[in-house]
Amino acid sequence: MSNWNFGDFGFADGAGDEDEDAEVGFSWKAAGRDSIIFLVDVTRPMFIKQETGESHFELCMKCAQSVLKNKIISSDRDLVGVIFFGTDKEKNSGNFKHIYTLQELDQPCAARILELESFTEDGTADFEQKYGHNSSFSLSDALWACSNMFSQSPHNLASKRVLLFTCNDNPHSNDPALQRQARTKAKDLHEVNIDIELLHLTTPGKEFNFSEFYQDIVFNTDEDEASVLPDASEKLEELMTRVRAKDNKKRTMGRIGFELGEGLQLGVAIYNLIGEQKKPYPTKLYKRTNEPLKRNRKTFCEDTGELLMQTDIKKYQVYGGRKIVFEQEEVADIKKFGDSGLKLMGFKPRTALKPYLHVRPAQFIFPDETSIQGSTTLFNALLKKCLARDVVAICRFIPRRNSPPRFVALLAQDEELDDQSIQISPPGFHVIFLPFADDIRKLQYPEAPRATPDQIDKAKTFIKKLNFPFSSENFENPVLQTHYRTLEALALDKDLPDAVVDHTEPPQIDKRVGGPIQEFMDMVFPQGYVPGAKPPPKRKAESKAGGAAKKPAKDGGNVDMEDMARQGKLAKLTVPVLKEFCQSKGLSTGGKKNDLVEEIKSFFGV
Repeated sequence: MSNWNFGDFGFADGAGDEDEDAEVGFSWKAAGRDSIIFLVDVTRPMFIKQETGESHFELCMKCAQSVLKNKIISSDRDLVGVIFFGTDKEKNSGNFKHIYTLQELDQPCAARILELESFTEDGTADFEQKYGHNSSFSLSDALWACSNMFSQSPHNLASKRVLLFTCNDNPHSNDPALQRQARTKAKDLHEVNIDIELLHLTTPGKEFNFSEFYQDIVFNTDEDEASVLPDASEKLEELMTRVRAKDNKKRTMGRIGFELGEGLQLGVAIYNLIGEQKKPYPTKLYKRTNEPLKRNRKTFCEDTGELLMQTDIKKYQVYGGRKIVFEQEEVADIKKFGDSGLKLMGFKPRTALKPYLHVRPAQFIFPDETSIQGSTTLFNALLKKCLARDVVAICRFIPRRNSPPRFVALLAQDEELDDQSIQISPPGFHVIFLPFADDIRKLQYPEAPRATPDQIDKAKTFIKKLNFPFSSENFENPVLQTHYRTLEALALDKDLPDAVVDHTEPPQIDKRVGGPIQEFMDMVFPQGYVPGAKPPPKRKAESKAGGAAKKPAKDGGNVDMEDMARQGKLAKLTVPVLKEFCQSKGLSTGGKKNDLVEEIKSFFGV
């Protein structure tokens, strides 16, 4: 547990200004936006039709479209740009020859996607007229244009990537000076943390010689070092895959103190590892300009119409027929139960933490060196002891100043690495919110028939066959997917949205299990039972005259009084029925219902 690496786990700090702490192994990922530039070769060989019926250039444009569509849903604040090199015309901030900036580094939108679709739907017939082809470009200038685009962005960029698409394995083969300039510029980009990824496009019968030139561009290695050509097909497939999933960056929810005892405190940061993804809130637009509306709330006096300031507003509570007025500060003091933070109350065995105590999604805490120095060492010691003794820490938790206190259980989690020593799960504590005593109640269930051992064994047979490893990441929310596809169809002027495959529907149980289910049903249910079928309606018995018969409870002639008396069910009959029977037998009809019941019982000797 010496490697406290949140960078591998994908955490990003809210401030983004922490430095790496070599002593404890911190690796904070700077907060900001991810940025990608598509650097596309548009020389004539890129427009030759391949066996698939499309050219390399069309494939590049489809990849760019797919990335833009994914970014709009997953992280619409990220930035994407498109630059052509090898054009006859130029358009870029550095006035480089044969470099054309198609789209500046900006957030994805429907207009940018439709612009890229025009290269695939309408073909590339007009490309030469609009942009032209020219092989006298300089790859160094193209990389320089990418560097300028990154540096001129007004946003804080967390990552910078250049995706280079080309089918030419040896550009500037007749000009060593241009090749040397390209290698030098690629080295400069690597030094300022700009990653260059090569997506080479091959043609049948011709192998892409990676070591000829691009080995020094991508990996920036010496000429005598041998490198393995990466598989571009997997990367292209990844870019072409549509993934409509929201990407929530892990940023701290807050920094609080963790009091272990009198005068002993450490700093921790709170994170949300998992949460329910809901539909985004609608944005209200002005109908004339389609611009987002800004809300501005003002409070006026009901009597005078005067604009009230926040200090003029007071609150009151009616008590004893009087209005008890409170100042804003007094209301805030009433809501305050203490300073925000965690306070250790004691320890319990981990077995005491039952599943039914989980009442809301848990949070996660991690040591914070920025607030209290030495927090990592103390946090690490507490984590090791809780894991060694298999206990959970019970704490009082006040997340914010005006929040009510809650009792939580800190469940220790050890660091988990995969085969490549990449962190899968970080070390820390899960903050599990515990219910109050009033939140738990005991339920009394009515008695139900108990299954026999044979029925239980038969049920186990097909349940085992239906078991499979479940992961929420393998299933898409059909409601959210329908919402995303509908918005996409409206924005891109499509007639119909893409079809949604609901993987949450029940599987083909009969094909997977077969006979054991029918055998179980034959053992449990009566013959002719159909699951989910409605019972047939009850038919009313007909009298001799053809009409509906009277209910037995109201008709003394259809009731066996002696049998009712011996079963103790006379009280269920109505008073007129009891009086009618007493008159027919010459018994007394006076008194209340209980007197009539006792009279009939005496008649039958009950």
